[in-house]
Amino acid sequence: MEREKMEYDVVIVGAGPAGLTTAIKLKKINSNINVCVLEKGAEVGAHIISGNIFETKALDELIPDWKDKNSPIKTKVKKEKFLFLGKKISFNWPTWLLPSVQKNHNNYIISLANLCRWLGEQAEALGVEIFPGFPASEVIYHENGAVKGIATQDMGIDKQGNKKDSFESGMELHGKVTVFAEGCRGHLGKQLIKKFDLNKGKDPQQYGIGFKEIWEISEQNHEEGLVMHTAGWPLDNNTYGGSFVYHAENKQVFLGYVIGLDYKNPYLSPFDEFQRFKMHPSIKKIIEGGKRISYGARALIEGGLQSLPKMFMPGALLVGCDAGTLNMPKIKGSHTAMKSGMIAAETIVENLKDNKDISIYEDKFKKSWVYEELHRARNVKPSFNWGLILGIIFTGIDQILFRGKLPLTLRHKHADHETLRSASETKKIDYPKPDNVITFDKTSSVYLTGTNHAENQPVHLQLKDPNLPISYTLEKFDEPAQRYCPVGVYEIQIENNKPKFVINSQNCIHCKTCDIKEPSQNITWVTPEGGGGPKYGNM
Repeated sequence: MEREKMEYDVVIVGAGPAGLTTAIKLKKINSNINVCVLEKGAEVGAHIISGNIFETKALDELIPDWKDKNSPIKTKVKKEKFLFLGKKISFNWPTWLLPSVQKNHNNYIISLANLCRWLGEQAEALGVEIFPGFPASEVIYHENGAVKGIATQDMGIDKQGNKKDSFESGMELHGKVTVFAEGCRGHLGKQLIKKFDLNKGKDPQQYGIGFKEIWEISEQNHEEGLVMHTAGWPLDNNTYGGSFVYHAENKQVFLGYVIGLDYKNPYLSPFDEFQRFKMHPSIKKIIEGGKRISYGARALIEGGLQSLPKMFMPGALLVGCDAGTLNMPKIKGSHTAMKSGMIAAETIVENLKDNKDISIYEDKFKKSWVYEELHRARNVKPSFNWGLILGIIFTGIDQILFRGKLPLTLRHKHADHETLRSASETKKIDYPKPDNVITFDKTSSVYLTGTNHAENQPVHLQLKDPNLPISYTLEKFDEPAQRYCPVGVYEIQIENNKPKFVINSQNCIHCKTCDIKEPSQNITWVTPEGGGGPKYGNM
């Protein structure tokens, strides 16, 4: 069956900060450019989750009068704290000793999901066509190998691959240029990086998994505009990670934890480390008596400049976290993603108007402030391979004394899936049972994500070798998928006295952790039917 085809000047995959900014900038430069944006979530913002401390630098360039347009950017940072946590105690680090890159003066505590919804409104007002619930599942190529566009997924396919009565064929959307803005570990971006060898000469990409809960807390515990970060407990010195506690408006606190996916112990459960962290006296006292109203998790890209792939290829560009523009020491990626989108838009306009090769994107990017930011930040993440204490010392020297201009570049030596030690070399971690007041299990947590996938559709978490989880990964690593997944998608069940690997794909919140951390790279995340996955509110 031949698919219906639609032609555009520019096709953008992903309605996050990078994709929507690209669309807005294109229309602002030339309103006659025909632009569409595809979004796999049921609505714009449905799959967006972030801390989020927002730096307005890119938005100031894109929409200078954003304060007059009823934007959801309201709560300015008023106060900052940084704590080092022991098991029961905490040490308050003076903020004047923090590198400037970690200070948040003039920044805002926001919901990135709501910002994306607002950006979507601005884009549509300019004439951009946005199609939520339509995941781009396949890249379409010209005969010469250049990217031609994308195809959306066929709808109404059962688990066996047969057409149901509700079957609808996917569509092809062709663009003179296609922009991939899928976010961290983009499904199609991953394919393009491999096909065009875009990471040649680059360090292995690095990732973290980030958790976030929104709590409604008592008025006496709430301090609107307060930003707090922590390092230390419950992680050991050799495991990278830390927390954020952001006091937003309406007596809400954004509580989160990030753990680097280069951790070594297969028994480590990032979800349970997050829950354990909340029991620290310095944290518990903030949320005690409050109510948890939201939960979510998402992989974060952390490799920085050393791992940044070439961001252009024939017919297409990578923007934002599909490439890896997050500034890790800043703990921010929205402003850099947006700036990459603006540079992409400028590149595309020159390509369409003057037939300039889209390779000029690289030159424009290297001349921008976002490149300078990433260059100054490049050594922070790899320095923590030496452990927490040495990483902090080096970061102080690098960022405070040299302002990121040390004449050396540290390297990322291993991909995250290569770092796990065998179960026989490590110790099990005894996590306390949840109390359902401060700490919770994965089942009750996934319920808060609102995630849903249509029944009787192909499993979108695909195993290259279905036997490997039992024959190799269980035996060597005690199957870490049971622990690194933040919503309990993967289980080992005993059936007829034999272990069985079970995939509860309906629980999937599209965090991409399994695609990243599985030690044999045996799990591949592909797009489920449109509109499936989480339905985040103001995350």
